Amino acid sequence: MFTRRALLLGAGTGLAVSAIGLPHIARAAAPFPQPDLPFAEDALAPVISARTVNLHYGKHHAVYFKNLNELVAGKPYSAMALGEVVRASRGKDEDRKIFNNAGQAWNHIFYWEQFKPGGAKAPAGELLAAIDKDLGGVDKMKAGLTKTATDVFGSGWAWLTLDGDTLKLEGTPGGDSPFAARKTPLLGVDVWEHAYYLDYENRRADHVKAVLDGIVNWDVVAARMRS
Repeated sequence: MFTRRALLLGAGTGLAVSAIGLPHIARAAAPFPQPDLPFAEDALAPVISARTVNLHYGKHHAVYFKNLNELVAGKPYSAMALGEVVRASRGKDEDRKIFNNAGQAWNHIFYWEQFKPGGAKAPAGELLAAIDKDLGGVDKMKAGLTKTATDVFGSGWAWLTLDGDTLKLEGTPGGDSPFAARKTPLLGVDVWEHAYYLDYENRRADHVKAVLDGIVNWDVVAARMRS
């Protein structure tokens, strides 16, 4: 059985994604392998097209792993789990490239997993109660997260985060994340242009709204909150 810390940091054996939707990347010969998508490339259409998934996962996500494996070769980071690399390299100027690539590798595993087909299309239970209490309800949460995403200058991410016992919305630049800052992300929306430009051009807000309304598996989000 994996502990919550192990699931968050990516310790363990084999190649998988944890049942609670948190990246679980094992020790492997690469040393860091890119996990398979948890769905077919066309499964998110029309919200996110197969063409975008192919580019986003097959090119951009893949290159973060390629770069990371080259950068950590022969360094202590190569013996760490992926999540440990993210946290250990954050804020170190000499390891900025390692952090950027490890962060993006981790962020994207987290991102793809929240779109696994077949889950709830709306928050419920404890997650819904927390959203009502902390963020004023689902509609306000979605509007706030959309605004957070549009307020990110340049490339980055918008997050629904559990900070202590409170749900918060926050944006991060580049490959940074609440996880890297030792908080608990529940949902992340990629607002790098490669995530949406083929489908939405410069309409970032439309992309974020479509993602939140159409393809998020809220059971995964709720499980992350319970972990």
